[in-house]
Amino acid sequence: MCGIVGYIGKQAVIPVLVEGLKKLEYRGYDSAGVAVLEEKGIEVYKSAGRLANLVEKLGDGYSDATIGIGHTRWATHGRPSDLNAHPHSDCSGDFAIVHNGIIENYLELKEWLIKQGHQIVSETDTEVLPHLVEHFYKGDTAEAIRQVLIKVHGSFAMVALSRNHKEQMVVARKDSPLVIGLGEGEYFVASDIPAILNYTRQIYILADGEIAVIDRDGVRVTDFQGNPIQKEVFEVKWDTVAAEKDGYEHFMLKEIFEQPRALKDTLTGRLNHNGVILPEVALTAEEVANINKIFIVACGTAWHAGLVGKTLIERWARIPVEVDIASEFRYRSPLIDEHTLVVVISQSGETADTLAALREARRLSARVIAVTNVVSSSVAREANDVIYTCAGPEIAVASTKAYTTQLEGMVLLALYLAEARDSLSLEKISEIISALKEIPAQAQEILNQSSAIKDLARSFIVVDDVFFIGRSLDWSVSMEGSLKLKEISYIHAEAYAAGELKHGTLALITDNTPVIALATQMEVYEKTVSNIKEVKARDAKVIGLTFKGNDDLAKSVDQVIYIPQTIAELSPILSVIPLQLLAYYASVARGCDVDKPRNLAKSVTVE
Repeated sequence: MCGIVGYIGKQAVIPVLVEGLKKLEYRGYDSAGVAVLEEKGIEVYKSAGRLANLVEKLGDGYSDATIGIGHTRWATHGRPSDLNAHPHSDCSGDFAIVHNGIIENYLELKEWLIKQGHQIVSETDTEVLPHLVEHFYKGDTAEAIRQVLIKVHGSFAMVALSRNHKEQMVVARKDSPLVIGLGEGEYFVASDIPAILNYTRQIYILADGEIAVIDRDGVRVTDFQGNPIQKEVFEVKWDTVAAEKDGYEHFMLKEIFEQPRALKDTLTGRLNHNGVILPEVALTAEEVANINKIFIVACGTAWHAGLVGKTLIERWARIPVEVDIASEFRYRSPLIDEHTLVVVISQSGETADTLAALREARRLSARVIAVTNVVSSSVAREANDVIYTCAGPEIAVASTKAYTTQLEGMVLLALYLAEARDSLSLEKISEIISALKEIPAQAQEILNQSSAIKDLARSFIVVDDVFFIGRSLDWSVSMEGSLKLKEISYIHAEAYAAGELKHGTLALITDNTPVIALATQMEVYEKTVSNIKEVKARDAKVIGLTFKGNDDLAKSVDQVIYIPQTIAELSPILSVIPLQLLAYYASVARGCDVDKPRNLAKSVTVE
């Protein structure tokens, strides 16, 4: 997830681009850059780090140019650096492009371009685009881009400049948002509406498969085959703050609804019909065979992802796993040696306790794999191997899309280890991969029914205590559901392994106490139902969660939340989404500050 801006008109372009990038910096703050069309050609300015670094580099002597593009980056391919920052150019300097999304086949394209004589200088997937445009250019930039789009696989929103067409921008979209703002003799391009709201509220929203040529005379939109498309003008009625959230009331809700995209991006390029591709992980089959124990170390929500990871790795790869809270890990003198694999999970890659655990593991000769959302974060730099999640920046304190993409990361790692150890049949691997490919669409299916969960959450306005129960993987998800509810709604919530109810917890169940019971693990389903009956016998109000088609659970609970059918091991990715929504809507109903809950911070960088 990155931020794109573009402008053509009468104003000096750099101030317009910088203002737009400031509105979009929440989408990415690893690096930033602009390209402007001068009389002598395209001038590119870019800098690693926050946007302020770019502004400092630009200085006060702004160009008189009136056409340009800009970008603020959230790194996925290539570490944050001046060289990897957008815009990217071709060998001749004739073209400059900014891009959102992922070019899945960029390695193949990069190798092909190098054989054609092109010099690729960055680590990014994006740089193949201007070189491809250069290769196909025959006097028409839009036509060259159409030829490029035949070659590339993946998702993209892109904006291109050409020094051969100094009065023109060309934009294209597939699976990544892009809008065009319509002004008086001027036009704006942005990945998000907030970047252009100070200038216009009249916009075209580009659809997938559309290209637009923008010059000072107007905007011409076609499909990828060149057929003209008539666009309707959309008038934006949100205020600026709402626009930053795409019209959602809070960042947390926006991020919950971004999960289908984040889940899809995290899988992109990592699956084929035979198994998992993890180019960032360099473990050989022999090295995997020599692993005799795995520690998963994390904090908070990431620790809950680790609990799911433990079950998957043990079940599929048959390696013993311990899951540790990072703040406790160093202080119990863990038994680690060169045959130990340590997996650290951190959204930010800067969590102090997790980073300290990583360093201790390295000191004791363990190999370390990091699962993180931030390229070139501390844990990414210091680990031996990295699995990057592709959630994009997460603004709300309560983690949602970072957690579900961490779960996907653990699925990918467990499959990778199982394949290396030959501990799963080809049929089972194929079954898992087929199910995994369905997860993004199934997540969207759950979100499409969010209104029912919103109605349910209203009953939590006057609730003091809520209990979550489940067995096996459902228990791990219960802990994350409990954490979400208490951290943003301030309702006291606890999660228990359902089989432990008789060992003291039943004393807490009284009339109408809400109990959320997860029942997606069919091998323990009957036992879970028995535990549900125990709390119902104490007059609890039970909300069940299970797969569509399991009508049996409705006989034992007061209300049921259904999720799409998937294999048991992948159910945590789906079952947590209704719990996120429940926590969000309960918090809103109680009048809490959803995005900034009291006493909490997004990234815990102190011990």
